[in-house]
Amino acid sequence: MRILIVEDATDVAEAIAIRLGKSGMACDVADSCDAAEDFLAVQRYDAIVLDINLPDRNGTELLQDIRAAGDRTPVLMLTAMFSVDDRVSALDLGADDYLIKPFDQRELQARLRALVRREAEQKSDVLVLGPLCFSPAALSATLDGTPLNLTRREATLLGLLLRNQKNPLSKSRLYDGLFAFDDADVGLNAIELYIARLRKKLSASTVVIETKRGVGYRIFDNG
Repeated sequence: MRILIVEDATDVAEAIAIRLGKSGMACDVADSCDAAEDFLAVQRYDAIVLDINLPDRNGTELLQDIRAAGDRTPVLMLTAMFSVDDRVSALDLGADDYLIKPFDQRELQARLRALVRREAEQKSDVLVLGPLCFSPAALSATLDGTPLNLTRREATLLGLLLRNQKNPLSKSRLYDGLFAFDDADVGLNAIELYIARLRKKLSASTVVIETKRGVGYRIFDNG
């Protein structure tokens, strides 16, 4: 899952990025609307965390621009404002959710997962495919009831595949879901490595990760 954090308070942005990173989300951080637009011009995101008070413009103005461009990426607004009118205004402009500062990082994670579930093929808190059960919240999986030993990125990759079972995901789409711009030293071929590791861990089951040449990867139950 790839998240854009638009927040000018460095300590807040870093705390969010670290926490979300530990839960398997790849995060890019922009400290202004202009910087956010630069990211959005070259990268697709699963969700955007957008502060209202930014140094160059109000975050709601950026939200309006995003929606006017036809971009339906889920947006969660961060605000220190307590006015109901302010919150209603943000939702009316196209925000999908909001959190009032200060907030609990666990709630932010849960709300982001809920927003992404709305867009996914499978909307349950637990994703099931044959003998495979995966929990996005815990980044954990079981195979026939036995826990799978997955690294954070292996679990994130598995979650991406499970949420998009009907459509093959390209190598570049999987890469975007696993790595942020700060991971630029990691090449696209890293996806092949992680796919190979997942296949090995699933090899004793009926769950298969198929390579569709020139298209991407798709997971399915062959049982």
